Amino acid sequence: MEIKPLNSCSLLFRLRDVQTRNEAFDELVELYSERLYWHLRRFLVIDKDTEDALQETFVTAFLSIESFRSDATISLRSWMYKIATTQALKVLRTKRRGIFMTLDDCSRTLLSDVDTQSDPSADEIEIKLQKAVLKLPTKQRIAFNLRYFDALPFEEISKITGSSVGTLKTNYHYAVEKIKKEVSIVEI
Repeated sequence: MEIKPLNSCSLLFRLRDVQTRNEAFDELVELYSERLYWHLRRFLVIDKDTEDALQETFVTAFLSIESFRSDATISLRSWMYKIATTQALKVLRTKRRGIFMTLDDCSRTLLSDVDTQSDPSADEIEIKLQKAVLKLPTKQRIAFNLRYFDALPFEEISKITGSSVGTLKTNYHYAVEKIKKEVSIVEI
């Protein structure tokens, strides 16, 4: 299901209006829940962590909707992905064991959870891909997930991450090359 950025101010206007906020927020949740769930799940692997991060994403959005500026610089979709990505990184930081463990090391510890947390119907290549993505450095993984799985344009990913389009393209390219080697497939 393709989610298009909201060009209309209608939902945002209703989110800011006290009388229509709850109904509009239900629409926002309906619109983004599934996509953000899978975005978070690719980072966090564990369903409970994903559910918690998703809930925190929507709570953060609800509490800070007044500060969101809908203009040409960032869409509501980009803003939601930015909040979700921040939540995923926050959860990974809390999972670190010791002060010397990096976020990349923390992500690699989730590799053992992939087999137990994967859908029983997942085939071997899906599990290999998920494991390969977890082995990527954090910046490459973010660029890869948002571009490959969520099909976002690099310009929008730039608004989500704060990285330049050139840097994102480089991170994505290196991620694809590493995944190809890891999964032993010809094309991603």
